[in-house]
This record gives sequence, C-alpha cells and structure tokens, in this order.
Amino acid sequence: MFDNLNYYRVFYTVANTGNISKAADMLFISQPAISKAISKLEDGLHVKLFLRSSKGVTLTDEGQVLYNHIEKAFSNISQGEDEIRHIHELGIGQLKIGVSTSLCKHILLDKLQTFILENPHIKVIIDCHSTVNTLKLLNDGRIDIGLICKTDIPAGFEYQDVSTIHDIFVVNETYLSNLLLREQEEFAQEPTNPWLFAGNLTGIMGNLDEDVPALSPIAPVSAADKSGLATKDILEKSNLMLLEKNNITRTHIDDYLESEGIHPQQILEVNNMDLLIDFAAIGMGVASVVREFATDYLASGQILELPISHPVAERTVGFVYPKSREKSEVLRKFLGMWG
Repeated sequence: MFDNLNYYRVFYTVANTGNISKAADMLFISQPAISKAISKLEDGLHVKLFLRSSKGVTLTDEGQVLYNHIEKAFSNISQGEDEIRHIHELGIGQLKIGVSTSLCKHILLDKLQTFILENPHIKVIIDCHSTVNTLKLLNDGRIDIGLICKTDIPAGFEYQDVSTIHDIFVVNETYLSNLLLREQEEFAQEPTNPWLFAGNLTGIMGNLDEDVPALSPIAPVSAADKSGLATKDILEKSNLMLLEKNNITRTHIDDYLESEGIHPQQILEVNNMDLLIDFAAIGMGVASVVREFATDYLASGQILELPISHPVAERTVGFVYPKSREKSEVLRKFLGMWG
C-alpha cells in the first residue's frame, strides 16, 4: 500500500479534475507520467479505474469504490495538517506532570497557575505519585516531566533544580509540656541540671530569659526549649511521626536519625506531609516535616521547631525528564518559567 501512495495521489487528482491534462498541471508532472501512474495502479489492483473519452475521464464502478476510501484518507490528512497549524498558531498542546501531593501543593501550584493563565490552550495533566513511581512513569513514557526531591537520578535523565528544602522536627507546645510532666514523674528522684546535653542535640530548662554562657555549644534557644528535655530525648521518647517507609524523605530522615544515634521508641507512619503538620498542630506528637511547607503553622505558633545542633542535610527539589526525548515546545515553555 505504502509503495502506491504517490499513485493514489495521482488517482485522486485525476478523479477530482476528470481530466489528465488538468491533473498534470496541478501536480507539476507530465501527462505521460500521469497515464503511467494510473496504469501501474490499475495493473496492481487488476481492475480498470477510469473510462476515457474525448471529454476526459470518468470513474468506473471499481474506481468509484476506491475513490470513496481515498477521499476519506486525504480528508483526514488535510484535517491533521490543519490541526497541527492550529496548535502551532495558538500554542495548543499537552503537558503531563508527575509529582507528589506535597510538592504539588507547596512548590508547583503557584507557578502552575501562572502557566495555565498564560497558556490557556495547553492541557495540563497532574499525576500524583511518589518520587520512585514518578521516575517509573517517566521511564515508561507515561508522563512528560516529574517534580521530585533529588535522589540518585538514573542514567538517561536530566535534572533541573528549582528549590531548596530543609527537614525539621516540630511539635505542639501543649504536647511538649505534657511530655515533660510524664518524664518528671518517671525521673522525679533524679537530680536535675539547668543545662541538659544530649550529644549535639540540647534543650534548655529553667528561666528562658537567663543568658546563655559564652561559647556554649547548645542549640539556639526557641520556644520548644521550654520542656527542659534534650531534643534527642524528645525524639526518642515522644510519639515520632514520619512519612511511611519506601519514601525518599523517610529514607533521608532515617539516615539522619541513625547517624545521630537517635532511636525512637514509638513511630507513627503517615503517607502525607500535610497530615504530619496537622497532626503535630493538634498535639499528636513530634513530626518530621519540611520547614518550607509549614511556614504558616510556625509563624502562628501552632507548632514549634525543635532546636538541633546538627541540622538535617538540606535537599533540592527539581524537574527530571529523559535525555533521549526531544523536549516539546510546551515543555520548553514550562521549564523556562523556572529559570
């Protein structure tokens, strides 16, 4: 069939004009070339396609059957060309983005809104998945781009940083006070010291207005220090709320706790960062969250950040996409918004 495409073009033009001379002029080829193409097609199909007369040519019954199908094919091709021109002129296209719910809400959303307002003809599809699953979808060609927390990027992918994030531990002040009362009951007979040290993680008890001794190695004073417990003790004795396992962020936090010698006694796993923030705000325990995602809660005092001498290593968030796939105009335009 594909070998005959040029013959079908000749056939279609001759049928529309009803005249070999006119068809030759339209196709910019000679009349003998037109006649030869028609003969080749008739020989291949073993039928007569045209009846010739002094007035021109008309289709045979078999020729009419073929023409009906060829007309649909050429019409579809013409419509396809028109749609492509329309897409190019108006910037119409489609963009499939893979992203976790938290990254979508706290990083993607604002600029996505701007992108949609500036490009109303582009259809945007959001596919919410973990970083691991987002990379799988990219590899399978089911999405165009992924927004992820940087991890070991597989070979064959490009990564573009767009933001830096910081993992912290937060708690509700009431929960912290109750934790202190519980610990005081358990260790009522033990001597206390106004300066509590726990390796490199330290809390402060007593008068918060008291001056910190010069060159003291303690962590900066914050409202979270009111418990009088070292941060290490708080993380080990509290109900520590973390993202579920097999999550890039959870792996990052587990590595940190292990490196600092912190061994939590009770862990509550949650599959959503925003729920961790909410749970901490209502006093369910201490939560590992991203500071940039909890700014409103921190500013309002609903949660307090626990001071730590050795912060969790900062991470980057960025877009990842296959190197082998040529970036579409839509994708180039989207990435251009992020610098």
